[in-house]
Amino acid sequence: MLPMQFRPLALFVISCLFWLASWVVTPVADALTPIKLYDISYEACSGDIAKGNVGSGDLRPTNCFIVKGKAKNQSGKNVVDADVFGRIYDANGDNVMENRGRVGTILEVPPGVSDFEIRISVPANQPTPLTLKQFKASGFAQKVRPFYYDD
Repeated sequence: MLPMQFRPLALFVISCLFWLASWVVTPVADALTPIKLYDISYEACSGDIAKGNVGSGDLRPTNCFIVKGKAKNQSGKNVVDADVFGRIYDANGDNVMENRGRVGTILEVPPGVSDFEIRISVPANQPTPLTLKQFKASGFAQKVRPFYYDD
């Protein structure tokens, strides 16, 4: 047992050792990597892609569209599970995906510039043309949604 006057000193020394160890043993950060999206456009789904089109939570008819564009990954590393955020408005200026900023996911964005496509469903009663605004994405260095992958 240490005498009472040495306990604060021992506690201080042990705390310093833990602090120093935290600088040596640091886990790899899986921070979000921003992805710039540009040349955003959309087109109606064709063929089998439009089959089985289901709206969110109800059985009202929907129209299928493919949002496409370019993704620029400046990190120099492969980025996966990139969430795409943006605003989509109908011809009247009404929000197509109310209370939702997330539009979809790009499973993999290699370094540099690459093409991407995301399928969206829009209620059939919302008039076109659609307006796409404020699109951006951010992803991870490692898979964070293992249920998306077969391996």
